[in-house]
Parts: sequence; C-alpha cells; structure tokens
Amino acid sequence: MTYHYPNGKRFIPNENHAKTSLPRQKNVSFSNRGMTLEDDLNETNEYYLSQNIAVIHKKPTPVQIVHVNYPKRSAAVITEAYFKQASTTDYNGIYKGKYIDFEAKETESATSFPLKNFHEHQIRHMEAVIRQGGVCFVIVRFSVFQQVYLLEAKHLLDFWKRMESGGRKSITKKEIEQLAHYIPLGFQPRIDYIKVIDNLL
Repeated sequence: MTYHYPNGKRFIPNENHAKTSLPRQKNVSFSNRGMTLEDDLNETNEYYLSQNIAVIHKKPTPVQIVHVNYPKRSAAVITEAYFKQASTTDYNGIYKGKYIDFEAKETESATSFPLKNFHEHQIRHMEAVIRQGGVCFVIVRFSVFQQVYLLEAKHLLDFWKRMESGGRKSITKKEIEQLAHYIPLGFQPRIDYIKVIDNLL
C-alpha cells in the first residue's frame, strides 16, 4: 500500500522510526522475546491500565484513504492513503494528574543515537508540552545491547539546539548513559518507565 504525506510527497518507511516502520524480523531470545520497542511499550501500558496505575496509549495516526480495491465482496484492500497531518509523538496519557507525552525510538548503532530520528514538528511539540508543565521524554533502546533509557525532553532539546548551531548530529551512548535514566527490562511490566517518572515528579 502507498502512503503520502499531507504535501503529496510519497512516504518511504524509515526502519529507525518506531511508529511507521514495518516490524523487522528478529531472533527470539530470552532477553527480548523478538519484540520491538513498540510491542514492549504497548504491553507495559496495558499492564499500567489493568493495574490502575496510569492511562497511557499509543496515538493513532490520522490517515485519509484515497483508493480501495474490492477483489471480492467480502474483502476490501486499501492500496493508497495519505497521512492527514504530521505526527507528533508516539504516546500520551495521564499519571497522578500529570500529562505524560513521549516518543519511542530504537537504534542499531552501538555508539550513538542519531538526531535524524526526530523531525522538526516533533521537537516543537515537545517544547510546547514542557511549556504547559507536562512530563515529556524519549524512550531510547539500543537494540544491540537490549538496553533501554528514558531521556528527558529537555536534554534532547539541548542537543537539537546544538545541532542547529552546527554541532553534532547525534547523541553519543556515553552522553545518554550520563544524562538518561536506565530502565532494566522486566516481566510485568516489561519497561517500567513509571518508576523513573516518580523520581521526576
């Protein structure tokens, strides 16, 4: 199926983008069970909801259907669609009366996290959330090590500003280890980022 952005440009999936990329085949192991970061976060959010801990959901991406094929009466196949608007971040919700908003990204790099994984409109959205007193962050997974970190949006914005001023186009893994909060993988919940938020509130 073909997707297009609101400006008519054809959408080409970026495998580093957690929201729009097609799931990659992974070897199932005890450490990651073959799940993507999105899978793990969705499972975590379902646990939070079932335990009355927090209400956080993945945001739907508005799509305008353009063309549909009907190979038979009982089935319809969407062959062309457009994103109605640029997406903001992946997840939002509420926890202890605070608005929660965050993006989820994976990288296969062992040494750094590329800032190209973010778009200008996402950065502006995060700035707006922070101005309104919301809790905004990025959950980053280094898939090579199966390590997950919560990086507060304020740090991401600092790196973005440096990049705009001619600085590096990535955040080193060492910088993330220093600035971000490491989240050990668990069973229930899989990625317990609420524990980190408790320390931020």
